[in-house]
Order: sequence, then structure tokens, then C-alpha cells
Amino acid sequence: MDLNAILERIDKTKEWISIRRPLSQKEVKELDAYFRIGTTYTSNALEGNSLTLTETKVLLEDGLTVGGKPLRDSYEAVGHADAYDFMLEAARNTQFVFSEETIMRLHKLFYQKIDENAAGVYRDTQVFITGTEYVPPPPEEVPAMMKKLAEELAEKWDSEHPVKLAAYAHQRFVDIHPFEDGNGRTARLLMNLILINKGYHIVSIPPVLRHEYISAISAGRRGGSMIGGALAKFIAECEVEAQKDYCRMFHIKQEA
Repeated sequence: MDLNAILERIDKTKEWISIRRPLSQKEVKELDAYFRIGTTYTSNALEGNSLTLTETKVLLEDGLTVGGKPLRDSYEAVGHADAYDFMLEAARNTQFVFSEETIMRLHKLFYQKIDENAAGVYRDTQVFITGTEYVPPPPEEVPAMMKKLAEELAEKWDSEHPVKLAAYAHQRFVDIHPFEDGNGRTARLLMNLILINKGYHIVSIPPVLRHEYISAISAGRRGGSMIGGALAKFIAECEVEAQKDYCRMFHIKQEA
């Protein structure tokens, strides 16, 4: 199935799900908590964090760290949860206007417990991405590239299909690699901010799909990071699964 067909399916399902909405305040709270834990676990696991889903849940709900696990893994989980909370708040703000500061805030919240001085601050050194021949731009080019990206996203916010825009934001962000560390997690938070703001569902990429995910990003680089590339199709397929999950949780029979 090509990208446009998947997007058509997503939009039809979105309309079908809207019949079940609005959710009650209790349902929204429980759904937010469910994805806060699940998204934190999957996003960190993609980057090698050793905490399991259960350990992440215990840490975020009860504040209990896991013996024998690196302290950094706990910092990453707590930081991601903080950034997730901000992402939700921003996405649901009816007066929300996207800006470069939004990106910097996402990274700052995620990274401040790991390295406060580098949190929300663009890198000043050259970085390299393990497992790929791609070399991110030199640090002196990062501020201008990030400013341009923010302007592009703001310009296309209401004109481009949200799934395509979310995938493009993710692709360009990881290509620029603006921070010393935490770029993948910040990119996924940015992606979900766009999706939620437009009424779509949170995309959590399971670790089992890591190879397909990385391959889609690499293919996007070969294609010039254009809107509607390989990553867009991958994210669209993940959105389909997110909709299925939502329907399962709320006993909504999907339209044939």
C-alpha cells in the first residue's frame, strides 16, 4: 500500500474514532499515563536504555530506581517523562504557535538531569552517528539550519498533511543533529507534538522495529529528506497501529 492510500485510511479511521469522542476527564488522564510510560520506555529503549517497561513504570509512578541499572538510565526515563508532559501541554494548547524555542524546551526537559549545561543548547562540536556513513553538519551551521527548520514547520503547519509533516520534522531534525545527545528522543517528541496537535494519535516505535526505523531514516537521507519519503510511510504505518490500539482500548469496532 502506498503512502497516500495509508493516509486515506488513517483519515477515515480518525473520523470514525471521533464518534467516540470526547473522552471523559478520567479516560484522558488514564490514556495520558498509559502513553507517558509506554512512549518513555520505547523511545529510550531504541537508544539502548536498559530499563524494561515494568521498571520504567515503577520509576515514573513510584519514584523507585532499579538496583544494578545505570543511574543515567533512570535520568533518561524521568527526563523523557517531563518532556512528554510539556509536549502534551503544548500540543493541546488551542493558542499554540510553533517556534524554535519549543524544540529547545523539549530537549532541555529531557536532558537537564543528565547534563544541565548541555540541555537545550545547540552543540559546539562535530558529532558522528554510529552505524552510518552520514556525517551531520558542522556546529557553526546548526543555528541557521534549525532556524530554517522551525520556519518551515510553522509555514507548513496548516497546509501539509500532519503525518507527512511530523515525519519530515523528525527526518530533518535527526539529519541536523543539533544537540550533543538526545536527538532521536527529541525528534520523536517533536513528531508526536505535531500529530497530537492535529488530532492524531501518539506514535510509539517498538524496539523490535528499530532496524526498519533506522533504515527508513537512512533512505530519507538518500532521498534528500523530502516530505513524503520513506520515513513518512513508516510513521504512517505506525499511526495505523496506534489507531488500532486506541480502538482496542475503548472497544471501538473499526469500520471495514
